[in-house]
Amino acid sequence: MLTKRDLLRSTAAIAVIAATTAKYTPAIAQNKADWPNLFEAKDIAEAGFIYGLPIVMNYAIMYEYAVDRNSGQFKAPFNQIKNEPNVYTYKDTAIVTPNSDTPYSFVWLDLRAEPVVLSVPAIDPKRYYSVMLCDGNTYNYGYIGTRATGSGAGDYMVVGPDWKGDTPAGIKQVFRSSTQFSLAGYRTQLFGPDDLDNVKRVQAGYKVQMLSAYLKQTPPPAAPTVDFPKIDKELVKSNFFDYLDFALQFAPAQGNEKEIRAKLARIGVGPGKTLNFKDLPLEHKLELGVGMKEGQRKVDEAVSNAGKAINGWRVSGLPGDSAHYNGDWLKRAVAAQAGIYGNDPAEATYPFTRVDSDGRTLDGSKHNYTLTFPAGQLPPVNSFWSVTMYDGKSQLLIKNPIDRYLINSPMLPGMKKNEDGSLTLYIQKDSPGADKEANWLPAPNDTIYLVMRLYWPKTEAPSILPAGAGTWQPPGLKRVS
Repeated sequence: MLTKRDLLRSTAAIAVIAATTAKYTPAIAQNKADWPNLFEAKDIAEAGFIYGLPIVMNYAIMYEYAVDRNSGQFKAPFNQIKNEPNVYTYKDTAIVTPNSDTPYSFVWLDLRAEPVVLSVPAIDPKRYYSVMLCDGNTYNYGYIGTRATGSGAGDYMVVGPDWKGDTPAGIKQVFRSSTQFSLAGYRTQLFGPDDLDNVKRVQAGYKVQMLSAYLKQTPPPAAPTVDFPKIDKELVKSNFFDYLDFALQFAPAQGNEKEIRAKLARIGVGPGKTLNFKDLPLEHKLELGVGMKEGQRKVDEAVSNAGKAINGWRVSGLPGDSAHYNGDWLKRAVAAQAGIYGNDPAEATYPFTRVDSDGRTLDGSKHNYTLTFPAGQLPPVNSFWSVTMYDGKSQLLIKNPIDRYLINSPMLPGMKKNEDGSLTLYIQKDSPGADKEANWLPAPNDTIYLVMRLYWPKTEAPSILPAGAGTWQPPGLKRVS
């Protein structure tokens, strides 16, 4: 199975790239006179890697979830919903920094032949839910749900980039994807273990239909069958741009992509082209590898410095739609690497940290920590909040003795407050003792990555919005041993 860490190792072995001998179709840039010089090739590979990283990461997940039935992470074929009546655990490895607050439902949409209609039932306004529409460019191009459209029932239509047609009666809103394949990710709030049957009933009300079925009409001709290339951690080491080639054929160029697409075309990357390593001089192969490695270094550095540092936490508003990124490919890559398929800040804001309040690396193998919210200063949200524990290296959930991956606001009634009304969370690998275990968030026997999630954050003071400049600030973690 392909994890983000595997994918991000793809640029570490330049020698692998140089030794690649796979067969490729001829590229328009194979004419030596057209090929950029060494430094230009390195710069193009660097920019292309940063531009393409979210696209290739998205393809890897789509392949595991909707294409490869033997991936171990397969959900359902295209245009069929898969409800997951459970929350994520350490066994779920396809998506980094997975959300374990809300049971998911997934629909990978193939919009080539016709639009898809997503129908949602009426849902108790006290129960948060959202349907995030995220396309192959990792743009969040629309929302259905408690915050965005309310709690009433409704039918919504999702269309591909080239679709032209009228909006049928009964459709509340039309959302346009910038790519022909897209993801609808549903989050349905779970109040506690005894609430799971209620979540299942809500999920059973989610409905997905092709437009022709919704209108009870004859469907149009099916889209051509696609031969999706297998992707795994070994193939991506040498074939990063091959996967980018493949994905771009389903992503018509937008206005702000003309420059980067033109650069990539110079080294044979783009729809209908393939970078032909075999026919390149060794120095070109090495320059491309150096460029990709430098691109990864810049992404890593930018993730570490994303947003504003507040009490050891990084607070930022990374994810968004195409206008939000406005051609800032590094910002888009950072959003994907920090946590692909993250929400817009207005839907959910995600402070994250790897350090304590003094800037020292969080390490559960060496230290215990506390996180204390002063009285009356819990995260300000219209819906709910959580603090989730991840392994510091893989950014995946960790196996632990009490199967607890997070602490969230629905758990507050069972937690103990301090005499002054403050709330302290105990963050450590071993139990803090029976009297404190209700407030224990188990840590790995290694480095720690913590993510706080504020669902539907309040906009009036105190508020975390605008992200990094709000009047509410997350408290820092204190080392206690």
